[in-house]
Amino acid sequence: MIHDRPLVPEGCVPQCPGCAHRSLTRSQSLARKTDWLKARLAKWADAFDEIQSVDDERRWGYRTKVCLSARWENGRWRFGLKKKDMVIPIHDCPVHARQIREAMALFADRLPPDRLFPLAYYAQTGSQITLVVKSAKMPDLTWMDATLIQALNRIGVTGLWLHLHPSCGKKVFAKNAWHLIFGTPRSVDENGFVYGPRAFQQVIPSLFHEALASAEAFLAPAADDLFVDLYCGIGTGLAKWRGRCQHVIGVELDGEAVDCARENAPGAEILRGRCTDRIPQMGLFANAAAPGGKRLLFANPPRTGLEPEISDWIADHYQPDRMAYLSCSAGTLHRDLTRLDSAGCEIVKIIPYDFFPQTLHVETLTLLKNKKYR
Repeated sequence: MIHDRPLVPEGCVPQCPGCAHRSLTRSQSLARKTDWLKARLAKWADAFDEIQSVDDERRWGYRTKVCLSARWENGRWRFGLKKKDMVIPIHDCPVHARQIREAMALFADRLPPDRLFPLAYYAQTGSQITLVVKSAKMPDLTWMDATLIQALNRIGVTGLWLHLHPSCGKKVFAKNAWHLIFGTPRSVDENGFVYGPRAFQQVIPSLFHEALASAEAFLAPAADDLFVDLYCGIGTGLAKWRGRCQHVIGVELDGEAVDCARENAPGAEILRGRCTDRIPQMGLFANAAAPGGKRLLFANPPRTGLEPEISDWIADHYQPDRMAYLSCSAGTLHRDLTRLDSAGCEIVKIIPYDFFPQTLHVETLTLLKNKKYR
């Protein structure tokens, strides 16, 4: 049901800077996000479609992925957002899913004090939890008893990791020293996709799958088409494209995500590394396929957008007939669309998605086609 009133549930901390739109109604928030995007992508304002969102009930309790600073205060752990030298505790944040709230409450009371357990970050991705400890030595784990294990099982946690990272600061994770101390190293999400503790996942799966469906409808992949998926993550999109195309290749930097993608999208060729570093292999892939099908591309880069070399490769070499670009940064999207537009790509449609209700953030799916191919 869609209402038009700002209903802020209990547990919201006024000092928390995370939800800048919590005092706005749903329609006010969506209008503000749309106006903000149109101002930054003004050149293509005529291509905008209506912003896609969820109803009021699903605008709270949706966040299944967090990475929060940790601090020992007054005999218990506090998890929250760091502001200057403070950690603003948000244990009961109404944006967080119930499992995350219950898990944080459990660890806040059960973990040893910081002199014995120098916890720096609490991270959770779905049912996988990571405790990032600022130490090179394995701390005492006697707190990991049968009572705690029973509680973890009760709330549905399937993996608990201890990550030793003595130099952690702005960089939360390091490559090595990951220790699984409970459960299994992989979990399965509501759509049957395998993921691990570092996996990037959109926090409203239904809305993300709507975006993928819109991309698929526009790209209309067929059996003989070539399909390149850049920054493919755990392979959620790859599995969809592989169901319709014989010739599918994905590129992803994170090793854990690559392992998951190979499970989630069997039959797709998946390359590990920066997209820029894999240009030679993608070129060989494109040239080796039989001619006749369309050239298609899907990209879902981080906030930094497409690497300049990748924009050049797309525009000057691969030259897709159709392309879908899911972006979380209007600034880098504007830069990349400007490059692609100048190379003969027509921006057909821009669809905003409210993947992060209550916050300032908005994602954008842009659908492009090559002007040479009408």
